[in-house]
Amino acid sequence: MCEICGGDDKSHEHDTSGRAVIEVEQDVLARNNLLAARNRGYLAERGIFCLNMMSSPGAGKTTLLEKTIARLKEKIDIAVIEGDQQTDNDAQRIAAQGVPAFQINLGVGCHLEAESVYQALEHLNPHPGSLLFIENVGNLICPAMFDLGEAARVVITSVTEGDDKPLKYPHMFQMGEICLINKIDLLPYLHSDINVLRENLRKINPRQQIFEVSASSGAGLDDWCAWLLRKAAPGRQG
Repeated sequence: MCEICGGDDKSHEHDTSGRAVIEVEQDVLARNNLLAARNRGYLAERGIFCLNMMSSPGAGKTTLLEKTIARLKEKIDIAVIEGDQQTDNDAQRIAAQGVPAFQINLGVGCHLEAESVYQALEHLNPHPGSLLFIENVGNLICPAMFDLGEAARVVITSVTEGDDKPLKYPHMFQMGEICLINKIDLLPYLHSDINVLRENLRKINPRQQIFEVSASSGAGLDDWCAWLLRKAAPGRQG
């Protein structure tokens, strides 16, 4: 029996160099990047400030979005694209805040891609000068590879995950221009050291802007929301 494919015939050959896998991956990423450029042009033309929100499951993305929307929805138009493997639970939570939301279910997929985001944009048709959040699938690996056409990538980590996440998943934290450290209200009950977490973030990405927040208590959300309004301002004025 062939040890590679399990076939009965041992006489055939396999290319074990990995070259074919790399070529396919390059083709997929190249096509995605072209579509991401289309998304970026669409958003820029309309002055829409778009953020790609990424984290591991349970870091608090959806709750953080709910609290952010509650603070900003009277000041700026907001729309949300939700990515999950199954259910529209998160889209329902966002819609309950009174803003348009579109759910993308990926089944066995582990990340959003630029093409599905474009389809969501066509459905949502966000207002010019608005703020668009893309809540990516809970995963600290795959989403980092795929440009969606966003203006910036935001990585959310929580103190409950420990202070070594940036070292374990460096590519994600290298790609994120912004990092939100969530659930800081729980620090008194944990062994995590936020100073160590901050140092590890700086080791991986010294240019990353960090916000320390708590979606539950509201700590730090005023600074985060003020930053969002500043960044969205040029599109609104345009």
